[in-house]
Amino acid sequence: MNRTASVKRTTKETQITMDLNLDGKGIGNISTGIGFFDHMLEGFTKHGFFDMDLTVNGDLHVDGHHTVEDTGIVLGQAIKEAIGDKKGMKRYGQFILPMDDALVLCAIDLCGRPYLNFDAQFPVERVGYLETELLQEFFYAISYSAGMNLHIKVLDGRNAHHIIEAMFKAFAKALDMATSFDERIIDVLSTKGTLA
Repeated sequence: MNRTASVKRTTKETQITMDLNLDGKGIGNISTGIGFFDHMLEGFTKHGFFDMDLTVNGDLHVDGHHTVEDTGIVLGQAIKEAIGDKKGMKRYGQFILPMDDALVLCAIDLCGRPYLNFDAQFPVERVGYLETELLQEFFYAISYSAGMNLHIKVLDGRNAHHIIEAMFKAFAKALDMATSFDERIIDVLSTKGTLA
């Protein structure tokens, strides 16, 4: 059984539709209007083995902020919907991903409580048409919409493209691990009996 979600978000700033399958094959059909952001989300789907159809029409004549942040909100909502009751799920995921000069750590707890610890510095203000300061906004939005404890830490790196790409891929691998199942987990992995 595939764990899927369909989410739509319409505001005066953005119109977003997303279909997400956590148990996919890594197929992404993505259009946000920001080429480098598309490339990063395609890497996320490929390396996490998630299928995602995403269309974003945002107010890019203003800047990329609303497009990137609202995409994070929708992705977080889709993750939360797709994982459902979390029974049998590992809950925790972590990955340290190298990409040339870059080395990025990502750790996730799908505990139902939102928190973001984002430790990254970028040597440039933008890569392509993506402003690097929006990366923190994107992952913050995901963590709060999904109810996810999310830590992202850049351990090394000089090239912003490599750093950001390693970040998205590390997030994908950690999320794939956290959403996978362990037959030893009978209900949810919590002494409280709930992950809400």
